[in-house]
Amino acid sequence: MRATPTTFRTRAERAAWIDRRLAELYPETPVPLVHRDAYTLLVAVVLSAQCTDKRVNQVTPALFAAAATPAAMAALPVAQIEAIVRPCGLAPRKAAAIRELSRLLVERHGGQVPRTFEELEALPGVGHKTASVVMAQVFGVPAFPVDTHIHRLAQRWGLTDGRSVEQTEADLKAAFPREHWNALHLRIIFYGREHCTARGCDGTVCEICRTLYPARRRPVCTRK
Repeated sequence: MRATPTTFRTRAERAAWIDRRLAELYPETPVPLVHRDAYTLLVAVVLSAQCTDKRVNQVTPALFAAAATPAAMAALPVAQIEAIVRPCGLAPRKAAAIRELSRLLVERHGGQVPRTFEELEALPGVGHKTASVVMAQVFGVPAFPVDTHIHRLAQRWGLTDGRSVEQTEADLKAAFPREHWNALHLRIIFYGREHCTARGCDGTVCEICRTLYPARRRPVCTRK
């Protein structure tokens, strides 16, 4: 699936090839965070901030054994939640957010996770990326959650200028078909973890980087 240096003259051509190649590599796109419903995914995504999915998956069984619904979580002391989620980092902030968002879900939404970006983003600890994950993976609404790694890869692959996460999200949405966004965001994550890591590829090493830019010799500078 290699290409000649003259194959990719535009962003659209690069995007189309990436879309096809990632679909070949990852035909299945399971959500990496273990969850049982919209609420447990929401909590898991909140915990995943500045933490690996692997660590979150090690912590959430104990958390959800203690409380697996908004009402049950809202009834727990913050200190108890904090003790369980401490391995995920930022425990005081995350524990307070999880308890408060759970209380608000009960108070404002009948114990259900809301189905709009606006209502999700109004919850404590829930930013646009977290809301995008829930909307995409639970409710099937086309979204393109962008974390630091996707932001980095999009720049390496010439899909964005890398000025901000917000701009990267807009550029990726413009580059790929809307109906591909939900699966593609996960495929980029899977590929990045396996092949285009921060330490393992500087824009010159992995298959996609080498195929898109076979003449590239210098590392790609990535803005944070």
